[in-house]
Amino acid sequence: MNAQIHPTAALNVRDQFPALPADWHYLDAAATAQKPQAVIDAITNGYARDYATVHRGVYQRSSDMTLAYEAARMATARFLGASSADEVVFTRGATEAINLVAYALPKDGRDRVLLSALEHHSNIVPWQLAGYAIDVCPLTQDGQIDLDAAEKLVTERTRMVSFAHVSNVLGSILDARRAADIAHAKGALLLLDGCQAAPRLTVDVAALGCDFYALSGHKLYGPTGIGVLWGRSALLDSMAPWQGGGSMIDRVTFERTTYAPPPGRFEAGTPHIIGAIGLHAAIDWTLGIGLAAIHAHEGALTRSTREALRQINSVRLFGPDDSPGIVSFVYEGVHPHDVATILDDVGVAIRAGHHCAQPLMEVLGVPATARASFAAHSGADDVEALVEGLGRVKRIFG
Repeated sequence: MNAQIHPTAALNVRDQFPALPADWHYLDAAATAQKPQAVIDAITNGYARDYATVHRGVYQRSSDMTLAYEAARMATARFLGASSADEVVFTRGATEAINLVAYALPKDGRDRVLLSALEHHSNIVPWQLAGYAIDVCPLTQDGQIDLDAAEKLVTERTRMVSFAHVSNVLGSILDARRAADIAHAKGALLLLDGCQAAPRLTVDVAALGCDFYALSGHKLYGPTGIGVLWGRSALLDSMAPWQGGGSMIDRVTFERTTYAPPPGRFEAGTPHIIGAIGLHAAIDWTLGIGLAAIHAHEGALTRSTREALRQINSVRLFGPDDSPGIVSFVYEGVHPHDVATILDDVGVAIRAGHHCAQPLMEVLGVPATARASFAAHSGADDVEALVEGLGRVKRIFG
């Protein structure tokens, strides 16, 4: 267990994360990101200094908060390369965003959706509940979505192709532009689950060619309870409201209700105002560091980790070598939960389980994996602590 960890990563922002003590190695960013002080300050000020409702009040603070809330929408639109802020719908998370599309998009006589074998449950169950028939695209040997197979699986009955932009288990990156071309060639649409991509890759929905893009704020250094659905304007216009209540209406009578145009049509009730403020701060913080720098930083740590784990005979790695920040593995003969518990005893926090991807576990032939995932605040010392902790696993289990 004397693997040399090469500190090739360049970022040094750990001191901006107050919830990260020096003796704790947080390697679970793929589940949820820690929050930089800039985001914490934005949330604190939003509640302690600036708070008021939005869209309804005529008093000054309400007007100011409405401007801040809509500024968050505009910042999100720029972050995604959207042509208009009206294409950005705030949701509770990517899960709600995908549910919204599954329920509200007209099927237009087509009832099939193409998913891949590596999808998160949040990109499987909503389609089942909405009554779609599911076709499953297999994976390549190195854990990529097999787009050659996808070309054969998309038919005239396929309404939607819905793929993870980056796998939350394998870290594989989808060739989204090709996926869009495959879907569009048969008249289908493409939705991308961007939860793992948005915190580490530059996202340009126009260049990707997708029709919908979903992400969660809490994986992007922002608060929980806020997410984003980006959709093409014409598609959002074609969709009926998913939930009813305040804010999403034009006029209400007991006989008939008319609805607001998107995005308001899909934001029933009082929104997560401070969530949007926090998301804006998270986007500003991420762009201030630079997505290219974050991607390079996490990629270097991923390569160092995979190189070190390959030197441990009992470790089996999953996924491609060019994962942007996620390393899944099993320690042969030891359940991942036991691995994670031992690592926790030495101050290393990883994820263990099926990662809300039970169908993928069946493909991999394991009940669960251990997963280390990196963020902008991660460093070579985190990798060293992980490798040293696995040495303790070996000493305990032999």
